[in-house]
Amino acid sequence: MTMTVGKWRRRALTVALATATSLGVMSTATAMDTITAVHAFPKSLIYTKSFLKFVDKANAAGEGVFKIQVRGGPEAVGMFEQPKALTNGVVDMVYTPCAFYSATVPECDAVSASTIDGPTARQNGALKALQAAHDKRMGAHYLGWIDSGIRFNLWSTQEFKTGPAGDLILEGRKMRGNAIYNAFFTNVLKVQVINLKATDVYTALERGTIDTMGWTQIGVMDLSWDKYIKHRLEPAFFSTDLGVIINGKKWASLSQKTRDILTQTIAAYEKDSMVELGALRTKEHKMLDEKGVKVTTLPTLAGARFVEGAANASHQRMKERIQKMDGNTASAENVMKLFSPR
Repeated sequence: MTMTVGKWRRRALTVALATATSLGVMSTATAMDTITAVHAFPKSLIYTKSFLKFVDKANAAGEGVFKIQVRGGPEAVGMFEQPKALTNGVVDMVYTPCAFYSATVPECDAVSASTIDGPTARQNGALKALQAAHDKRMGAHYLGWIDSGIRFNLWSTQEFKTGPAGDLILEGRKMRGNAIYNAFFTNVLKVQVINLKATDVYTALERGTIDTMGWTQIGVMDLSWDKYIKHRLEPAFFSTDLGVIINGKKWASLSQKTRDILTQTIAAYEKDSMVELGALRTKEHKMLDEKGVKVTTLPTLAGARFVEGAANASHQRMKERIQKMDGNTASAENVMKLFSPR
């Protein structure tokens, strides 16, 4: 039976509408943002566990809108190569200490020397200044500073010694070096360092290649370093500077909804992680005390000189680098005031 022209047209229109609807559904389904990520430290470390917890929270909040796909840690991309991999677009997101790329973004030293925490930095404008520095110098968006409120200690296989004025004596020590505190160790404490990745520290302690190092107040047991570490120095110095950064072009390509959810989620997690890790610090120090780790506390004035020396070393390095880059230290002065308000 021959189809009339009118019926043919109606059927063609029906097919066209159905096809358009189908394509619309497909388009909506494929519009979800995908973000690839890596983390600086092994999965066993508390900081990596914290980052993965943030990822879970972000993915839950952004279900159907975006998905963060974690590719791994230093086994996937070397920990010191990760910032460059982000700049080059190899990965979209990196969770890493800001100090690992402070030669590129000198303002990172202000975070290490900070006297505030992540939530305060978001509130007082310090985070905004750090984001501007990342955009200018690295083409990256600094999403947030998580796991803050934790500081650093010196840890050693040997007892710490002090001089007549109570100042620390490190002569003859085999110190592990790292980008975070090398300026402090070499310029202020006047000790030579052996640069080692965190993943190489256990073997170095086992072989006696190093006997003293800086590390955060938590995480020593995660890496089994407590098998060799027997002494901790107080007061603590510096601040953890672990941040989440995103490739700038990738950030610009994300939907506004994705950007909003990521920002809201990390702002909340800055507060949550600080509380959780603070409680863990208390717990771990008690456990280390029970394991026999001895604490040496510098006298009040000597301790103040020690902490101030650490901050000054970072600030001085930052000023020198920014002077070379910008011809002035205006950016350094600004972030110093924001991250270390008097």
